[in-house]
Amino acid sequence: MSQTSAGVENQAAGRLLARLRHLQADLPPTARRIASYIDTHAEEIIRMSITELADQVEASEGSIVSLCRRLGASGFQELKILIARELVEPMQFIQEDLHEGDSISEVSGRIFAAHANSLADTRKLLSTEALGQAVELIRAAARIDVYGIGSSGPIAVDLAYRLMQLGLRAAATIDSHMQAVNAAMSGPDVTVVTVSHSGSTVETVLATRLAKEAGAKVIGITRLGRSPLQRYCDVVLHTVANETRYRPEAMSSRVAQLAIVDTLVSCCALADPERSVAKLQLSARVIAEKRY
Repeated sequence: MSQTSAGVENQAAGRLLARLRHLQADLPPTARRIASYIDTHAEEIIRMSITELADQVEASEGSIVSLCRRLGASGFQELKILIARELVEPMQFIQEDLHEGDSISEVSGRIFAAHANSLADTRKLLSTEALGQAVELIRAAARIDVYGIGSSGPIAVDLAYRLMQLGLRAAATIDSHMQAVNAAMSGPDVTVVTVSHSGSTVETVLATRLAKEAGAKVIGITRLGRSPLQRYCDVVLHTVANETRYRPEAMSSRVAQLAIVDTLVSCCALADPERSVAKLQLSARVIAEKRY
């Protein structure tokens, strides 16, 4: 991006809330109600999903997206980023507990503390009932498809690999086009696991919806709070991470997602320990041949 383009973008970001207030009087009733809520609750908006905002203002998600575009944002996620630029210290986009001038020791301490808090909060929230249901759906499936895009992609790949080591027919799909085709061709004998930090990624939500419409069972691994993804899930395993306040991408939530993956895989293994141990030993022997 050129300096000129960056300057225009920064000016647009700096004017967003002012522009929102200026436009309110000329907006139709629903858009005006949304704009008023955003203006009054700007800091809260940064932490909300589009579904949660829609519930608060009693409007459709489409109406929210339309207002965002009228304000110059591509959608709700970009609107949140632009609002955050006005309200949040720049260092908090790196990690919300960091401050300019922090020493290496302070940075490491705060990052590790954030990860530890995410793990502790996710553990408290994790429903054993939901976990048990997820295990049953995975074990009953003829095929397990795992979806994830961006920072959720490696988590999806890890889960599929771990399930494959147990002898289950599992595969990760991290390309949005392949996800859509794969989902449309699933069916009642398929279980889909969708990993999404925000629960609002358009491509991932679309693939999940297509899989659900094709009859697949769906497990979601996503942030706490209502989101578009959850309406297509049979079971939801929630993660908790403070980064949802300001960051569009996952940081400490990845640690929580991996902990859920490890727990889910371990529970699946313990459901049939003899077979699981045999498959894991076979996997270990195969992998051993690839090491000196």
